[in-house]
Amino acid sequence: MSKQGLEVLGQDADCCSAVSEAPLDEERAAELAKVFKALGDPVRLRLLSMIASRGEGGETCVCELTPAFDLSQPTISHHLKLLRQAGLIDCERRGTWVYYWVRPNTLDRLAGFLTTPQTGGATPLTAGATA
Repeated sequence: MSKQGLEVLGQDADCCSAVSEAPLDEERAAELAKVFKALGDPVRLRLLSMIASRGEGGETCVCELTPAFDLSQPTISHHLKLLRQAGLIDCERRGTWVYYWVRPNTLDRLAGFLTTPQTGGATPLTAGATA
């Protein structure tokens, strides 16, 4: 299952430009939009977090993910498929179960894109926070 020929975010050499370095071209914007769309759902964001929390090289069985949600198994599988198509996770079937893990290169590239030079002061996400 892990080699399905899915187009993965950032496979080209100039993939890692930060958002503040240069404007996106149409193709790159379309690629990133797929990833952000996959992350734009609370269930998928939680699934990614649960899988990623296993640490580097860690795997999570779908049997561990499904009980955490009040959703049917086919719905969970659909969400996992969308995360896989976005290149955020990968999987392998072992007998009855499917095991998932994060694709660290994709997450690193996405983080690199979102990184801006630190110039001091508050970031937009923490601007309204109080100490």
